[in-house]
Amino acid sequence: MFVFLYLVTSIVAGDFYKVPITVAFMIASIYAVVIGGGIPLSRRIDIFSRGASTSNMMLMIWIFILAGAFANTAKVMGCVDATINLTLTLLPANMLLAGLFLAACFISLSIGTSVGTIVALTPIAAGSAESLGMSVPMMTAVIVGGSFFGDNLSFIPDTTITATSTQGCKLSDKFRVNAFLAFPAAFLVLCLYAFMGSGITSDYNPQNIDIIKVMPYIIVLLTALFGMNVTAVLTLGIILTGVIGMCSGCFDVYGWFKAMGDGIIGMGELVIVTMMAAGMLELIKERGGIDFIIKVLTRHVNGKRGAELCIATLVAVVNVCTANNTVAILTVGQLSKKIGDRFGVDNRKCASILDTMSCCVQGVIPYGAQLLMAAGLAEINPISIMPYLYYPLTIGIITILAILLRYPRRYS
Repeated sequence: MFVFLYLVTSIVAGDFYKVPITVAFMIASIYAVVIGGGIPLSRRIDIFSRGASTSNMMLMIWIFILAGAFANTAKVMGCVDATINLTLTLLPANMLLAGLFLAACFISLSIGTSVGTIVALTPIAAGSAESLGMSVPMMTAVIVGGSFFGDNLSFIPDTTITATSTQGCKLSDKFRVNAFLAFPAAFLVLCLYAFMGSGITSDYNPQNIDIIKVMPYIIVLLTALFGMNVTAVLTLGIILTGVIGMCSGCFDVYGWFKAMGDGIIGMGELVIVTMMAAGMLELIKERGGIDFIIKVLTRHVNGKRGAELCIATLVAVVNVCTANNTVAILTVGQLSKKIGDRFGVDNRKCASILDTMSCCVQGVIPYGAQLLMAAGLAEINPISIMPYLYYPLTIGIITILAILLRYPRRYS
């Protein structure tokens, strides 16, 4: 009901963001409660509420809240601008394409959002392309590709939090598996851009660098990489942004509180969707729907390879239908966990597959938020960007090869 409602109404409207995703989930949730015949209504509502409030779901929601507070506080105190200026200052002056790709990779890895990276760098890329007589769609695609590298590897994006929470593994473990896939893909694309853009220079002059404002991102990345609990990592990040922001005069204590509050409010839709999706899936599970889906999907599967391919296909198809990689992972996360457990798939690799395949699909669909945003900022058609989206396609191919070749071996 959710996929049908969201997909069909979006196609009819010609806009995948015309129908609020919270409304689509609400109607699907009501439908799930109504059709659960044979059980008293109060019992069905109780099952729905139980699913929405499991320990895993509540932990995910707490992480979303902390991530929202940290991300917005960092933005208000100037972390994003400082990171962009630092990155663009360090760019190789004679390698524009490779340099912009590296900039997008680093910034998205730091700030944990592909859309934020696209908003920050697309005007620079488009302006450089026009002044140098280069292809604007190609330059825009460089930024889109690099933004998905960081979105896939960072510790604070919605996709990473959702993938690890639904599979029951640590963010640092999922990062290590993803690194085996994302770094080779990024290296291949970087070499391609270096060859294509050798000798091309940009006239962009970064502003003064305020290195102290970059420190919250760096410390969050390092502490998360070394295995600190994600809630402790994000709490540390919030404290750092508050202290640095007040010391540098970006805001006072009330401004800090407001920045945190706005960030938490900004995560409201995701929190609501998470709870409704979890409750809906609990009702499906209670009525035998999960077991039925697993039976249908795995009837020709007889090993880990088949199970991993099944999970990759499942999240890719749902992502095509919903145009939202976080919602796709959230929708199929619990089902993927059951398929993985049945065939002995490592939880860390399962989380990695969910993240990489959803990023691959989200990075190439022209009606996704990222391509629509990039096309709007560059004033071009999103379809024109698609032929140059080398990184999303490369990470998808490498993920499939990793499944077929049992790579990385230690997680297979």
